[in-house]
Amino acid sequence: MPIDSTNALGGRMYQVKGTELSVFELALGANTFGWTSDKADSFAVMDAYCEAGGNFIDTADVYSAWGEGLKGGESETVIGEWLRERKARDQVVVATKVSQHPDFPGLAPENVKAACDASLKRLQTDYIDLYYAHFDDNKTPIVEMAAAFDSLVKAGKVRYVAMSNFSPERMREWFQVAADASLAAPVAIQNQYNLLYRKDFEENYRPICSEFGVSEFTYFSLASGFLTGKYRKAEDLSGKDRSDFLSEYNRPESFALVDSLVKVAAELESTPTAVSLAWLRAKGVASPIASARNPQQLKDLVASASLSLPAEAIATLDEKSQPFA
Repeated sequence: MPIDSTNALGGRMYQVKGTELSVFELALGANTFGWTSDKADSFAVMDAYCEAGGNFIDTADVYSAWGEGLKGGESETVIGEWLRERKARDQVVVATKVSQHPDFPGLAPENVKAACDASLKRLQTDYIDLYYAHFDDNKTPIVEMAAAFDSLVKAGKVRYVAMSNFSPERMREWFQVAADASLAAPVAIQNQYNLLYRKDFEENYRPICSEFGVSEFTYFSLASGFLTGKYRKAEDLSGKDRSDFLSEYNRPESFALVDSLVKVAAELESTPTAVSLAWLRAKGVASPIASARNPQQLKDLVASASLSLPAEAIATLDEKSQPFA
């Protein structure tokens, strides 16, 4: 379970295992910055997040290459401009990722180095706090990846190494290679996990966190917005911008879970969003990742970091989400 403390603003903080990083227990996902959030909205979200006690921003070099007219790096660029204008680099923990940018695909050593330099330039900083291997590259041996990331740590460009979206077998291999060769070992993993997506994480990745003593962060923490409580029946999904992301949840068990989630939130005088994120923390997640397009969407996210669910609420959500476990 996370070791909690509080910052000067009363925000709950988590000490990332094996590091000097102390992070807010709600990570701000930056995938919308420079895409569905313009510069002004992105700045407003980061300002509001920090004012609420937040200090942990999660991005990737590929965000948001999928957007019309975009090429990747937009999120890092906006964050870099904000860090410079707010003079906030020392006040925030920045996590970014490599392997998916169109100009820097894969995890070959020379590519990792070049991609890191490009991220540093966009972020307008000389170091990255937490650098993820975003997706595995089966063409590159783990030993070469581990050595490449270790060289970035030794060069002072990266403080700590992490992994996301690797198979359990390849994750374990990286930890073993790092131990055998005395290389910088990953301190965290990041995978999909939420009330509607439990089985893969709980069976395959939580044991890795326990085995190697690393922290776990999660994306799609709100199931692409499904767990905010605004989708109560199949008709609610019709014509939505994110209907492609939400289609996998269009089943009776999903709506039954949301009904229970809404009820639990009402009993706690909270919101489905905050309760969903607090449930992840109750399950040992260090800092769930969630994004906001504007400051209005941020309120329920940061509220989750100060919400401790009673045992009865956790048991209810465990039971109702059992079809997904």
